[in-house]
Parts: sequence; structure tokens; C-alpha cells
Amino acid sequence: MPRLIDVLSHPNVGPEELAWREPQAGNGDWRMGSQVIVGPSQAAVFVYRGQVQDILREGAHTLSTMNLPILASVIGLATSGRTPFTADLYFVNLRDMPQVGWGTNPPIPLETPGKGMGVVLLQGHGVVDIGVEDAGRFVRQYAINSPATYLRDIRDRIQAMLLGQLTSILMKSGAQSVPDVNRVLGELEGAALAMLNEEFQAMGLRIKAFESQPFQAKTVSEDELRDYVNLDQWERVKRMSIAQAAASNEGAGGTLASAGLGLGLGQQMGAVLNPDAAAMQQQLMQQQLMMNQMMNQMMQNQAAPQPATAPPATGSVPQTKAEIQAMIDGLDVKLMNGEISEATYQRLLEKWQARLQELGG
Repeated sequence: MPRLIDVLSHPNVGPEELAWREPQAGNGDWRMGSQVIVGPSQAAVFVYRGQVQDILREGAHTLSTMNLPILASVIGLATSGRTPFTADLYFVNLRDMPQVGWGTNPPIPLETPGKGMGVVLLQGHGVVDIGVEDAGRFVRQYAINSPATYLRDIRDRIQAMLLGQLTSILMKSGAQSVPDVNRVLGELEGAALAMLNEEFQAMGLRIKAFESQPFQAKTVSEDELRDYVNLDQWERVKRMSIAQAAASNEGAGGTLASAGLGLGLGQQMGAVLNPDAAAMQQQLMQQQLMMNQMMNQMMQNQAAPQPATAPPATGSVPQTKAEIQAMIDGLDVKLMNGEISEATYQRLLEKWQARLQELGG
């Protein structure tokens, strides 16, 4: 049985220490009249039978029913008012820990419509200032049953929360490229600080500063990209890849070969990643075939130009929602390949999107 504790303090706070239990082995014997000395930027949290009870702030405290009202009530019921009683005491460090590093591991996927593969992986790093805001809540969440709790013990949780909030903020910002993200970096830091504090308060923590270095794009192959994006993003990447391959081939044979390759990859992808792959892949196959046929027709029309007064070739004007969507996808490819200007792209995009809305798309 641990010795009876008459006077206790914890002045030597270790690096990155967040909480320290006394006695270290647990289950200290206390009595009303024992003294606890709480240092500057500290709080002392009593835990009785796994439950957080009273909290003592900075200063010297002689234990009594006045400063331990909750614990005294519980102990009085359990021991008929007798002392000593057995409890754990956790000294919590309330000082801010500045310059705590964070990084985007894994990187954050950002959709970039009409550019490259359609998705870019953002890499970034920075620092935060972090500290314990609510000593009782922090002990309840992380310190109980542990002799000591350090920043390293919760660093992974902090990292996951940071990345989750950053991803959410970026998706809502409208940024569609790395320069876009860096242009709003100042606003991003302020928004992240406010949103992160809401989530960190649930852990008993606070963040007083959030800083980020400019983001950069992580270079990966198309196959490697699959490890970082969700199913919908991956399917859009594959559709864009198929469209680019189709646009780079001049003859019908090359176009149909690219379509066949894309459809085979789509079937494999759906079978592995999506339990409803059959219906989804059937729709994707139809869209890809329509798109490639229309692009092939367009290239043939360009090869043999007709008089300005001649009506459009049969089948060259999209009529159904699927054909119009395929035409829009084709515009993205033409813009990336430099075949049309930005102004022409915007004009045609608005035209076909309006037509798509008319059809209920």
C-alpha cells in the first residue's frame, strides 16, 4: 500500500509533458489535511475510481471538504467519512507548446477540372501552438491510467484532425490549382484556426496559432494516384485519361482501340472497388463509346470541311443528355491540348450546359 501523502507538488515538468500522475504507481493514500502545491500554469486533477472529481488551480491547497466538495461527497458515501482515502492526482501542464510541426502525410487530393489528370496531390507543412485548455476533460480523454502523457502520445490524433479540417476547408474554398490554394493561404490559416479550435475543444485542447508554408504538388503516376483518391475521383481520372488518348489518335482504329483499353480498365476498377460495378461500368462504357464516336466524327468533319451554308453532318450535333455530357468532356480535352482558346471553351461550355439543363441534366 502506498504511503500516506502529506505534501505533494510537481515542479519539474518534462519536455512535451502534458500530464503527470502522482504517485506514479497509482492509488495514493490521502487524508483531509494533506497539502497539494500547484505550480504556475498547472492544474491538479483528482481521479477516484476512474472518474475525474475535483480540480485545484495554482497555489497551495490544504485538502478539505471546501476545496474537494465532489470528492469529499463521494468518499463520504464510500467510507462513511473515514480517512485516509485512495485516489490518483494528475498534474496537468497548461503552458502553450509552440512550434509543433504538422505535415500533409498523406497528401491532400484537390480536384483540378480540365487540368492534367483532374486531381493534384497537395503537399504542405507548418506549425501550430497547442496547449491544454480544459484539464479535467483532457485527463478524462487521455491521461487516466497512464503514469505520464506527452505530446508524442497524441501527435497522430492531432495530425489526423489537422488534415481532416484542412481538406474540408480547401474543398469549400473553390481552389482548383496549387496557385489558387496558395493565394488564399492567409484566409486558409484563419479559417483553419477557428474550425480546428472547435474540434480540439472536445479533447480539452486549444490552438492559439496555425501557420502553413506554401503548398506544392506531389508528382505521382496515374497508378500511384489511385492510392490517394476516392472512387469517384479515380473514375474521373480514368475518363480523362481515356479522352486524352482518344484525342491523340487521328483514325477510327486508334480511337476505338483507346476506347477498348479504357473500358477494360474501367471494368477491372469497378469490380475491385465498387460492389455495384456492373451497372456503373455499363453506363461508363456507353458514355465512352459515344464520346469517342463523336470525337472521331468531328475529326473527320475537320478533315473534309463543308461550305459554311451546309447543314451539320448527321449525328454530329448532340441530342441526348449522355451525348451532351460526352461533348463537354471532349471540350475539356481540347482545352488541355490547346486546340481551342479559353474564350471558346467557356462559350461552348455555357451553351452545352444550358442545353443539358433544358433536358433535365
